[in-house]
Amino acid sequence: MDNIFFAFALTLFAGLSTGLGGLFTLFWKRPNAKFLSIILGFSAGVMIYVSFVEIFNEARIQLVENLGQKLGFWVTTGAFFGGILLIAVIDKVIPSYDNPHESRNIEEAAYCDLGPNSGKLLRTGVFTALAIAIHNFPEGLASFTSAIKHPTLGIAIAIAIAIHNIPEGISVSVPVYCATGSKKKAFTLSLLSGLAEPLGAIIGYLILYPFLNDIISGIVFSAVAGIMVFISLDELLPTAEEYGEHHLSILGLIIGMMFMALSLLLFI
Repeated sequence: MDNIFFAFALTLFAGLSTGLGGLFTLFWKRPNAKFLSIILGFSAGVMIYVSFVEIFNEARIQLVENLGQKLGFWVTTGAFFGGILLIAVIDKVIPSYDNPHESRNIEEAAYCDLGPNSGKLLRTGVFTALAIAIHNFPEGLASFTSAIKHPTLGIAIAIAIAIHNIPEGISVSVPVYCATGSKKKAFTLSLLSGLAEPLGAIIGYLILYPFLNDIISGIVFSAVAGIMVFISLDELLPTAEEYGEHHLSILGLIIGMMFMALSLLLFI
């Protein structure tokens, strides 16, 4: 029971981190392109490192132990690419303009003029919040199931997702603030968009928990690794390079990997 509450707490922490991005509007200022390049690279580094070093490896161990060497490897690999396929389909369904990982959502909004009647910007912010909610739902399920079976791994995943969610909170709050002139509305919407994370955890608890075993959790772990690697390589790194210099995004990537490596070492 303690693990369940701990898992929910981690998921709530990861989801509400979008609100940290929303706090950007309380100190309204044009985003620094170089800073965004580094932080997005940092987020990618965190997610790539934890995916390959911890999550995929943990999935492989669990599945090999329960399914045998050959089948365990096959299922681990299949679930990994299945996760990539899932998030690729989600990205395909969401129009690129409303995709929270598209750079123009932050960049264009940063240069907008305040206007309470700016319906286009408001629509951008609302649809971006909806897109983030769709992305966050499987992430919430991943955080919860990981923390239930492996609390240390759950902490690592929650940290990676939380860092990744901060720029997404910015991409919601900035256009909403520009459209309405209300910092409160901008912050609130960015905060609410992250609630899909704990919602995914609740649904995961209601549906999966009665059947959760090493095989199911191993499949989920591997799929999560695929999802996080796809987001990093397809969205975060390309966007980081659009904002600033190539070397800045790679610097952020390396720092992110070092940060996650140190975090994992401290929790051993």
